Amino acid sequence: MKTQSSAIAPAPIAVSTPSASRSAGTLQAALGVVAFSLTFPATAWGLEGFGPWSLVAVRSVLAALIAGGCLLAVGAPVPARRHRAGLAVVAAGVVIGFPLLTTLALRTSTTAHAAVVVGLLPLTTALLSALRMGTRPSRTFWLAALAGAGAVVAFTVQQSGGALSTADLYLFGALLVCAAGYTEGGRLARVMPGWQVIGWALVLCLPLSVPAAAVALAHEPVALTGHSVAGLLWVAAGSQFLGLVVWYRGMAAIGIPKASQLQLAQPLLTLVWSVLLLGEHLTPAAPLTAAAVLVCIAVTQRARG
Repeated sequence: MKTQSSAIAPAPIAVSTPSASRSAGTLQAALGVVAFSLTFPATAWGLEGFGPWSLVAVRSVLAALIAGGCLLAVGAPVPARRHRAGLAVVAAGVVIGFPLLTTLALRTSTTAHAAVVVGLLPLTTALLSALRMGTRPSRTFWLAALAGAGAVVAFTVQQSGGALSTADLYLFGALLVCAAGYTEGGRLARVMPGWQVIGWALVLCLPLSVPAAAVALAHEPVALTGHSVAGLLWVAAGSQFLGLVVWYRGMAAIGIPKASQLQLAQPLLTLVWSVLLLGEHLTPAAPLTAAAVLVCIAVTQRARG
């Protein structure tokens, strides 16, 4: 009787290489940047039908409902106690602080102006990351990051004539709180799924956002239009949840400093959307700034951390 002399070889198991993981992380972070670049135009649309406080509160509630549904669907465990302080920072910076301050700024500022001011966010995030997590990017990285930030500042000063407004103060405050939220979110995304980081941060804000939405809607007039509804839905689902899901996953894969520098492209993308969606006009300095920023992005992505 003939017997089988050897076992059938098992099928090879695909293993993700570090290079493939970095490429996927870069792609996810880039998708997050695209989602964020639409935030200001969508907010401007939302302000056509909602007051600033109503828009921020309602977007937080809607995003929390989406996130909560996803968390329940997969049976996500409640975060450990040691992670809750970090989630509170994410909630304060990304869910409440940045949306509120930028929405208040956009009452008097154009989306183009706001976009270039917030272009300083990558450098701010990298600085807070270095202080909070002890990261030590290379000198080349810092030189390229500073050059990119300098290009953004020069563009901003040229656009505003050198004068800072109340809207600029709101935007600078937004930079600080958002960078803190990004740093804590990127740190937490290393120990828990990135989408759960923002998901739990949104749910954590529900006890504040629900009554805030009720009070704001009672005191601010609402005039629903196609633009206002579309803007609200995007900032809630796209910017506040889905964009942050891929953003935090990208940061966990390639590191906070490098991911943050991809955001140098965000103000330029927002300028494009401001023209296409809002009919705003760009100055001749925009293409030059775009070229300078893209060069800086290439350098920071190649620089060793």
